Amino acid sequence: MGKSEQTWRNGISRRQALAGLASFMASSPLLHAQRDPWPLGPHRRFLGFDEMRDVFDFEPLFRANVPLSIYDYTAHGTESEFTLYRNRDAFDWVQLVSGGGVDPDTVDTTTELYGRTMPSPIMLAPTARQRDCHPEGELGMHRAATTVGATMIVSNVSSFRFPEIAEAAEGPLWFQRYATEQMGPNEEVLGMAQEAGAETIVVTIDQQASFYERDLHVRHTGGRARTVTRRTPQNPPNPYRVGAGRLWYTWELFDALKPMCEVPILAKGILTGEGAKKCLDYGVEGIIVSNHGGRGIDYGPSSLEVLEEVVDAVGGQVPVIIDSGFRRGSDALKALALGADAVCYGRATRWGLGAFGEPGAQKVLEILNAELKQAMAAAGVKSIAEIDRSIVKTNFP
Repeated sequence: MGKSEQTWRNGISRRQALAGLASFMASSPLLHAQRDPWPLGPHRRFLGFDEMRDVFDFEPLFRANVPLSIYDYTAHGTESEFTLYRNRDAFDWVQLVSGGGVDPDTVDTTTELYGRTMPSPIMLAPTARQRDCHPEGELGMHRAATTVGATMIVSNVSSFRFPEIAEAAEGPLWFQRYATEQMGPNEEVLGMAQEAGAETIVVTIDQQASFYERDLHVRHTGGRARTVTRRTPQNPPNPYRVGAGRLWYTWELFDALKPMCEVPILAKGILTGEGAKKCLDYGVEGIIVSNHGGRGIDYGPSSLEVLEEVVDAVGGQVPVIIDSGFRRGSDALKALALGADAVCYGRATRWGLGAFGEPGAQKVLEILNAELKQAMAAAGVKSIAEIDRSIVKTNFP
């Protein structure tokens, strides 16, 4: 065998050559092909349960535990996700003012809402299909909430029926409803929820025409573009390919629903003082300031920056609750100082459930309550009743 033949025999194959070229190109800093699309942030490993220090520590493990489609569903906002990010930016525009400081052990976070004493104003926002996060789903979430005394708002689109969730633990439950245009289904579902122990009915009136661009880039098995809808009489085609299931909403909806409710009825999705006054005109007994976690309308305001406007419009006639973007106990304190009566957390509790199941959801709530106490102590307030506008400075754009 000649020298040329020997070189050819010991050389690489065409497949090896192409693989080598691909590896070379992928390593190019111009392509960023080997960058992890879901970086772990400052940590080089997943933290253990006992190492969790704040809510953000749970998110990477949640992301690793669930299919990408479930993570995307939990994470996404509508269209460009401007409002999603604005919800978090808004907390940078509110500064806490120290009032001299007190011992955190002396801080009392007890409050009262609709005649029920609550150990903390921190509540669980309604989020859909929690069984996607963990097999125990809403059952585990309710047990976690009960352990720390938190009130849970159960979503209209839960993995389990409301009576099953109510039987899982003894803590207080509220029920959230996406109303249907035909009143029969509303009456049946609201009757079922109240019979099972729902202490309030929360009617969501935002989320009317959401378009999730992130879901259009479905690259994983089981994903689905949530903007694509079936052509049915209840959901007719339209140029924007968005569902029409809630495009019919009018204020008169509350006239129809109130006779079905023997418990307080709240409106969720209010972002203006004018909307808050309309709620009062139609006999609504509570308001939740919310942009659906940035999933309702793009380029809208954060819930925090419109909170004072809503509170002023209500004038203390009904409780005002808030959600969207809350991740820390200090976030809750800022909202309470701007007039909220309670604060709901959604994604944060899902992260805990998806990371460690029921113990994870419980720990998230314990961390948030501990952070709230610490922030109150630093601001120099010993009780919820002492919180007022003087402990914050705002710089909303």
